[in-house]
Amino acid sequence: MIDDDSIEWRVTPGLTDYALALAEMEARAAAVAIGQARELVWLLEHPPVYTAGTSADPAELLDPRFPVVAAGRGGRYTYHGPGQRVGYLVLDLGKRGRDVRCFVHGVEGWVIAALGELGITAFRAPGRIGIWTVDAAGREAKIGAIGVRVRRWVTMHGFSVNLSPDLSHFGGIVPCGLSEHPVTSALALGAVHDRETFDAALALSGCAFLKSLSCVREIET
Repeated sequence: MIDDDSIEWRVTPGLTDYALALAEMEARAAAVAIGQARELVWLLEHPPVYTAGTSADPAELLDPRFPVVAAGRGGRYTYHGPGQRVGYLVLDLGKRGRDVRCFVHGVEGWVIAALGELGITAFRAPGRIGIWTVDAAGREAKIGAIGVRVRRWVTMHGFSVNLSPDLSHFGGIVPCGLSEHPVTSALALGAVHDRETFDAALALSGCAFLKSLSCVREIET
């Protein structure tokens, strides 16, 4: 767990309705913005759902076999479902450098480090937000998505990582608008894919993630 008393580390078992989680996250962000709640790292999973970011193109919703919900975050369509670890990050960038680009870069690095603990070599791809790896066919494939929203310098949304979802469910959309690249998962790569191990890996590298944001603040002061 992140060693910071100002941040709540929450793990919710089972499946959490997306709309309910979105409402709770937005309420928490509003409370953090006025100093009435702690920051939050929230790990959970959703029932199958397609979420639409602010740049979603209706032409990329190919087969709406699951509910489609407007997410309010940046980006296009993405999928959430069982076997995918979602991390919602409600963090106050007002005290962490006020640098959204640094925040996204830090989230990517955090997830890449955690996947490394599972034996998965993941990386950033120039011009493509998200977390990438090489699949069994030798193709660059997306294993994790990043989508954020910042209101009053408090972040919302965060990341999703494919541990063992049904990859066919991504076929209902053009994931993040990138039709030329496949998606993959830890299971498809033959790697460790249980939630508990991945959560522990996130906790292990979480302090380095927060330090990467604090470094910006220290340089600017």
